[in-house]
Amino acid sequence: MSSRPPKVLLVSHYYPPHVGGIENVVRQEAEGLASQGADVTVLTSGPRSSVTIEDGVRVVRVRAWNGAEHRHGVPFPVFSPALLPVVLRWTRRADVVHIHDCLYLSSWAAGLAARFTRTRYVLTQHVAVVDHPSVLVRGVQRMVYGTVGRFLLRGARAVFTLNASVESFVRAHGARSARSHHLANGVDTDRFRPAEASERARTRARFGLPADRVLVLFVGRLVPKKGYDLLLAARTSDAHYDLVLSGGGDVPSLADRPGVHHLGPLPPDAVAEAYRACDIFALPSTAEGFPLTVQEAMASGLPVVTTDDPGYAPYELNRDRVSLVAREVPALRTELEALAADSERRTAMGDYSRAHAEKAFTWESHVRTLLAHYGGEWRAGRGDERR
Repeated sequence: MSSRPPKVLLVSHYYPPHVGGIENVVRQEAEGLASQGADVTVLTSGPRSSVTIEDGVRVVRVRAWNGAEHRHGVPFPVFSPALLPVVLRWTRRADVVHIHDCLYLSSWAAGLAARFTRTRYVLTQHVAVVDHPSVLVRGVQRMVYGTVGRFLLRGARAVFTLNASVESFVRAHGARSARSHHLANGVDTDRFRPAEASERARTRARFGLPADRVLVLFVGRLVPKKGYDLLLAARTSDAHYDLVLSGGGDVPSLADRPGVHHLGPLPPDAVAEAYRACDIFALPSTAEGFPLTVQEAMASGLPVVTTDDPGYAPYELNRDRVSLVAREVPALRTELEALAADSERRTAMGDYSRAHAEKAFTWESHVRTLLAHYGGEWRAGRGDERR
């Protein structure tokens, strides 16, 4: 039985510098695994094909067309025909393949390659069906999850989920109950940390934000599933807070809205500064599990207002200290106005956020869990129990 560190192939449709939750998770996993001695390769999309070494991680990018995201806000890269031979090459080299979400072409190719080469694979499913405004997009999701998604989930040696709702979803779509595991994402509690009062003032000045207003922060793509439109609708002209949006999207009208500040898409360090510049974090998203941005906000010591979702149950949140509300404009308006007017409650919620993040959201624990599963997989040797 070998004791060498595993050769891990992480497969994700996007990877930084593309901005988004899944790609940030994959980067943290890749760098964390590499720091533990694993030989890590990330296979992802890019504007051109390339192989680079980034922070100790081999990043293999396959050329892909990303017009669906640019034109319609649908994050679905369409890979060149080179995808399958590239995936086969790197799968043959790997001890274990770790697929992130089964909705994407890269995931389908990796699953097929793993089956063909008899390489075991694990899968992290981040979300269930997203309630997209397009009937076509919703229909395509259901078709994929009912076909190739079921194939991938059924064959995975372990399926990791972030909350109870997604766990129920994957079990309904083929994941075996004994192989389904709850695995919380981690968060960098050094990068994402509370701000001192003087630092907050300086950061606001740097972003051009008002110094004397309560600021409610939203971080994410400006698409309907994230709920930024609900936050805009919830804020009235006489609101006691300003709204700060960090994320990309085709929303030119935001520049003309008083009390609304659009910072655009920001790199990770600047996002961390945006958290420290603000007083409240709000994310009325849908079908996302426990979004990484909520964890970042909690690590930054912000009170959190987010959608009331039964999937949060495994995290055992104190509902007096995290505001879980209905995904409706009146509920958001009432809660945000109440928090804007109550600094003592904001402080208590922020203190709870930070303490919970330090206890529950560590990448070290996350990576140790992955290595335990990888170790159980690759040490058994190729060809054993790969049915």
